[in-house]
Amino acid sequence: QVQLVESGGGLVQAGGSLRLSCAASGSIFSINNMDWYRQAPGRERELVAAITSGGSTGYAVSVKGRFTISRDNAKNTVYLQMNSLKPEDTAVYYCNAEIRGSRWSKSINYWGQGTQVTVSS
Repeated sequence: QVQLVESGGGLVQAGGSLRLSCAASGSIFSINNMDWYRQAPGRERELVAAITSGGSTGYAVSVKGRFTISRDNAKNTVYLQMNSLKPEDTAVYYCNAEIRGSRWSKSINYWGQGTQVTVSS
């Protein structure tokens, strides 16, 4: 019953900004880590940014200083603010969340459907 729904992708010019959102819904007892991944054609999926339930963050070197991950626990939502976008950022972006569906359930990693981000030069 848990679902992650992403939004905010699109086409922007180099130097522009986008904000991605990923909202978790359904039977949720708790959410631990929430992450953003991306995958470009012919490339391996890579971790872009991560945030713990306590708010600690980490970033890939390639996006550090340009991207900011945040979360709103009341809304079960994670965000990725992307500034100073480069053509190299073009990829499908996926959110991932470690979620417990109930107090008796184990944590499971759930994935969003992915949202396309295209940065033109």
